[in-house]
Amino acid sequence: MSAGGLAVGVLFGIFGVGGSSFATPLLGALGVPGLVAVAAPLPATVPAAIAGMVSYVRRRQVDWAVARWSIIGGAPATIAGGLLSGAVGGSALLVASGVVLGVVGARLIVRIPEERLAHHVRRRAAVVVPSAAAVGLLTGLLANGGGFLLVPLFVLVLGLTMPESAGTSLVVIAVLSLPTLAVHWVLGHIDWSVSLAFAAGSVPGAAIGSRLAPRLPAEAMRRVFGAVLIAFAISFVARQVAS
Repeated sequence: MSAGGLAVGVLFGIFGVGGSSFATPLLGALGVPGLVAVAAPLPATVPAAIAGMVSYVRRRQVDWAVARWSIIGGAPATIAGGLLSGAVGGSALLVASGVVLGVVGARLIVRIPEERLAHHVRRRAAVVVPSAAAVGLLTGLLANGGGFLLVPLFVLVLGLTMPESAGTSLVVIAVLSLPTLAVHWVLGHIDWSVSLAFAAGSVPGAAIGSRLAPRLPAEAMRRVFGAVLIAFAISFVARQVAS
């Protein structure tokens, strides 16, 4: 389990996405039961997001207005999503996690243009709050950090730059992961033996990956990793549907 966490952590540290999105299908493929596989990465998500956001805060690459409205909209929705997870069931959530992983892979291959398309709407609560609520609902349901949705939202809809989007996303993820973790814990979806073993590999793995990143051919690696994620997602979903 720790080896799987290490692999996920290294990849997350290198590419900045795919952490919890990759973790759930990987745990499912290793035989971890559905709801446990969905929730197991959560205890590692919180410290990883906090550690990652520190450098962005220091560089002043966090839009605190967007972060605040995102948390206001997203936090209640994560609780609702977490409560819905039991009704949806582990098998369906594993399939959904596989689909999400495919989306993450596609995002790695097709990079988001760094354009400030909508600077004028970035501080409008009427835009940010409902958008963050939709992300929060999926975050709670899939026990996913939501970064793969938050970053495109911040860049394409709110007009933040990529560094601002990454920094703001990490702040939001660090906060939204707390109620998500609490709900899944209360519902009995957290198997701490699995979660701690996974975290023991993923947290140091993220640190290793972040140090390796500058030494690797970023664009080529990003595309290869995206293609691998899509292939793994298709295979994983097909197995889940067939079983």
